[in-house]
Amino acid sequence: MRPSRKHEFTNTGMKNKIKLFLVDDDVVFLRLLEIQFLDHGDFEIETYNSGELCLENLSHNPDVIILDYLFDHFRQMMMNGIETLDKIKAYDPEITVIMLSEQDKIEVAVECMHHAAYDYVVKSETAFIRLQKIITDLFETKKLQKQLTWYMDRM
Repeated sequence: MRPSRKHEFTNTGMKNKIKLFLVDDDVVFLRLLEIQFLDHGDFEIETYNSGELCLENLSHNPDVIILDYLFDHFRQMMMNGIETLDKIKAYDPEITVIMLSEQDKIEVAVECMHHAAYDYVVKSETAFIRLQKIITDLFETKKLQKQLTWYMDRM
């Protein structure tokens, strides 16, 4: 189990950067995604081109992991996205994992949700915008939950 990573919220937003893992075997797509996140938000980003490397570095305490569904099938011993997701959730069920894939099939999205993915995004020209919105909404919800808890504790 990882140590808790608390985010402090101020009137203008989060005090700590969001620790984001990007995991995809397509190095060009991975780099483009990293650049987009760095250009449009306050993130601390680590990139990995395999699920195994991601798992080896979970002690770095990511807040969110964006994980590719399919890795290069030519490398037989490589763990796929679902296997990686299961191991992440076994390590810490509180880590938010968003699955990312070229698979535009409802069955794939449902499978990911059955394995406790937070959301599923199809790789497309709008993938970054959707990912950014999911992460923004996630942390806004956490902020509201924290405020509600604060108020409830004082009643």
